[in-house]
Amino acid sequence: MDSLLFLAAAPAAGGSAFFVQIVPLLLIFVVFYFFLIRPQQKRAKEHEAKINAVQKNDEVVTGGGLMGKVTKVADDHVEVEIAPNVRVKALKATLANVQSRGTKAAND
Repeated sequence: MDSLLFLAAAPAAGGSAFFVQIVPLLLIFVVFYFFLIRPQQKRAKEHEAKINAVQKNDEVVTGGGLMGKVTKVADDHVEVEIAPNVRVKALKATLANVQSRGTKAAND
């Protein structure tokens, strides 16, 4: 009986022990990729496309929380009207959300 316990506790052969130890790590990486990394990359690409497609009269929200209408678009920045006759320049990279002029707000 003691010899059976000793054999059960003995490590497996060299090649198969490495494989048995690596499989859980690979499985964890695959799960992280499909449930965390891939969806995050997809959202980032969609956000970047939305920012690059900003046009005049679009409603935007900046990263600082300013909301307004785009009055002018340049290569790397936009001019946003946040109140009547009050315009600020904002980098495109700081835009958090862009709502096209043709879409309707959720609470309207």
